[in-house]
Amino acid sequence: MLASRLPSILPPLTPRELLEVSMIASLAGELAEGKLTDRRPFRAPHHSASMAALVGGGLKARPGEVSLAHNGVLFLDELPEFNPQVLDSLRQPLESGEAVIARANHRVTYPARIQLIAAMNPCRCGHAGEPGHQCRRGERCVTDYQTRVSGPFLDRIDLRIDVPAVTAADLIGPAEAEPSAVVAQRVAEARRIQERRFLEFGVSCRTNAQAPAAIVETMARTDDQGLVFLRQAAETLQLSARGYHRVLKLARTLADLDGQDSVSRIHLAEAMSYRGQDMSRRAA
Repeated sequence: MLASRLPSILPPLTPRELLEVSMIASLAGELAEGKLTDRRPFRAPHHSASMAALVGGGLKARPGEVSLAHNGVLFLDELPEFNPQVLDSLRQPLESGEAVIARANHRVTYPARIQLIAAMNPCRCGHAGEPGHQCRRGERCVTDYQTRVSGPFLDRIDLRIDVPAVTAADLIGPAEAEPSAVVAQRVAEARRIQERRFLEFGVSCRTNAQAPAAIVETMARTDDQGLVFLRQAAETLQLSARGYHRVLKLARTLADLDGQDSVSRIHLAEAMSYRGQDMSRRAA
């Protein structure tokens, strides 16, 4: 439910993004009656999807789910149930924003700039870590299930959040929550800040996630206290070069959402905390 609601807080598609999305849908034969919408795509393939279905391919090299979700959200529910090789085939599109399909006599490239959302249970039985529950297989149940997701794939996920089970008592008389429209305004303002920043840098990208490595440390500059914390945390978590840059981009985004010009220690700490979560009961 949380994943399907994400498009409601994202800005509408720009005319250029709408054209890109429409062209991909047309190639895949999914442009229903020629109708266009500025709503960002949301794709949720079943965990039995093949590599060709997810990344693209086939005899006529059609775009896959990762390209049909271009400029939108790709949601992978029950993440470890996907074939590990299929999941690893997403590593290149997640890194480059493109899905490359190579054949003996031709090569096709489809855009695939997405927000990946994944969800999984902590183990196959789904109750590991819950009070009063003890799995007969113990820790092996957790380990065997979670290791179906490779480290390199996991390294490309910025936010790892535990989502506790919702009880019936939680559903009775729910407390008031912030409306999606209010959150969407905050997101839109943060994106405007980012667009202005990239114009100043002379870089042709729209969000922090798309920023090239050459400017990441400049745009996410922090004070001495933040640098000390960043160095210590990077050593403790043993961040890869990719993970280090992703932490900086996330911290910069958190600062943008707060309307802050510079990245502070609190933004770095929050960004680090999301990467430091265990795999148990995670939405990513």
